[in-house]
Amino acid sequence: MTSRKLRGIFCPHMVPLDDRDRINEPELRRMVEWLIQRGVHGLYPNGSTGEFTRFSFEERKEIVRIVTEQAAGRVTIMAGAAEANVKTTLAACEYYHRIGCDTAALIPPMYFPVQQPNIREYFLTVARESPIDLTVYKIPQFTSDIHLDTLKRLAEHPRIIGIKDSSRDFPGYLTMMHEVRAIRPDFSFLIGCEEILCPSLLMGGDGGTIATSGVVPELIVEIYNRTVAGDLATALPLQYALLRLIRQLVFGVEFPEGVRVALGVRGFQMGASRVPLSPEVRVDAERVKAELTSILTGLRCELQAGDGPPAVCAGPAAGSPAGSFDEATVRALVEKVVRQLTADGR
Repeated sequence: MTSRKLRGIFCPHMVPLDDRDRINEPELRRMVEWLIQRGVHGLYPNGSTGEFTRFSFEERKEIVRIVTEQAAGRVTIMAGAAEANVKTTLAACEYYHRIGCDTAALIPPMYFPVQQPNIREYFLTVARESPIDLTVYKIPQFTSDIHLDTLKRLAEHPRIIGIKDSSRDFPGYLTMMHEVRAIRPDFSFLIGCEEILCPSLLMGGDGGTIATSGVVPELIVEIYNRTVAGDLATALPLQYALLRLIRQLVFGVEFPEGVRVALGVRGFQMGASRVPLSPEVRVDAERVKAELTSILTGLRCELQAGDGPPAVCAGPAAGSPAGSFDEATVRALVEKVVRQLTADGR
């Protein structure tokens, strides 16, 4: 069994593109550096927010190489290895292991419906050959589901070390934690839904893979830090403060366009989507941009256009460790966030 338990906030970040639709390596490196400086505990290239299906296999490997190089061992790297067959999945796992990633995240086979015994055999076949630890990615909205009995069988294999659960089934998540940890105490549980980050931590979860951590990393990290420290007086208002942001970021326009818009608001040059946007969606995106600008301003995020480094939300005091807030800053942030986001009576 691995001695490296997955804990904290893992950021499934987007990938900036240049004006020729290529990976914008300098901007991606700038984004990685910014996220690390704002306190994220891990990076998750080739996740759903990272639009992995819209890149080629060679591009996906290039994205992970850039991220791993820039991180230089400072945070955990969970590399998405959601490929179409066992052979290509293993090729990805071997490459990610060779360049220094910590774990590879795998979804069940896509497109065709797959029965639970075959889902079990898919993961176990990869686990037997993989040189890198594996994390199971449960996202039934886009792939076959992973049932509790299947996960319990997978947890028996030492190479499979945890699960990222984006199902939004919180009772099911709690049941999985309770029953799987009875047979595998070191198994990691990461929630994939911002709305239940704090509750999942309170019930024993290890962290989250949170899309909004790519936009307001310091706020998500602060929720994690305050919750695990038992400071619910600070954590709970921040959790509620996220709700308006999530509504626009994730549901305000076709996902993940809201994330792309928000990163542009924060100063990153993201480029255009690889999926052509209709006039109607472009209108939605502009509306969301205006709303996100208001929300981010309310969260004390200074907004900056141009090529300079993006300004940050009310974050760590000068000279303090990344992700660490002084008490005066936290109090001011909480008061302003609650005033801004409860103004409509919530």
